[in-house]
Amino acid sequence: MSKKNKLARFAAIEDMDHVLQFPKTIKGKWNSEFFEKDQPITLELACGGGEYTVALAERFPERNFIGVDIKGNRLFKGAKIVEEKSIKNAGFLRIHIEHLLEYFEEDEVSEIWITFPDPRPRPAKAKQRLTSSRYLDIYKVVLKKDGLINFKTDDPPLFEFSVETAKEYEGCKILQEIYDVYAPEITDELLHIKTHYERMHLKNGLKSHFLQLRLEQF
Repeated sequence: MSKKNKLARFAAIEDMDHVLQFPKTIKGKWNSEFFEKDQPITLELACGGGEYTVALAERFPERNFIGVDIKGNRLFKGAKIVEEKSIKNAGFLRIHIEHLLEYFEEDEVSEIWITFPDPRPRPAKAKQRLTSSRYLDIYKVVLKKDGLINFKTDDPPLFEFSVETAKEYEGCKILQEIYDVYAPEITDELLHIKTHYERMHLKNGLKSHFLQLRLEQF
C-alpha cells in the first residue's frame, strides 16, 4: 500500500466515532460511554483488518466486540465495514497491546481472541509474543472469572510455544488444542472465520491451529 493511501486511512479513522486512538478516559467505561448497550465485552487482539471483530459482532448482537491493533491503516478495513453496516456492538481501539491495562479495568472483559499475531520467531523476542507469560499476566487482570482466551495461528513454532507456556503458567487450563481447524471433524463455525492473511496462507498449504485457554483467578 502506498504511503498516500496509508495516510488517507489514518485520516479517515480520525473521524469515525467507533474508533478510539490512545483514549485517556475510557478505562472501566466501555459499556457506559462507548457502546449503546451494557453487554459482555470480547477483544480481538492484533486484529489487523478486524475480520473476527466484525464477524463475531454480526453473529452475537448480545455481546460487544473491540478490535485492538496499533496499525491504523489495517484497522480502517474493519472500521469501514462497521460504519457501512451500522454495526452497533463493534468498535476498534488503536493502542500498543502491552498497554492494555491502561484502557481496561479489572474484570471488564469476558473473552479474548488472538488471531494470527506476529510470531516473533527470534528467541530474543519471545516475551513480545502475545501468548507469552508476560501477556497472560495482563489478560488475567482484565478478564472476568472463567473468561476465555482463544488463540489462532498458522505458525507451528508459535503454537508449540503457546501450548508449552500455557502448561507452565500457574492456574492456566487448556480447554481445546486443535492442530487443524479445517479437519473434517472440526465443525465449530467460529474457527472457520478467515482473516486476510489466513486465506493467503491456506492457499500455500499451511494449517491453522487453535488453542483455547481459561485462566483461574486467585
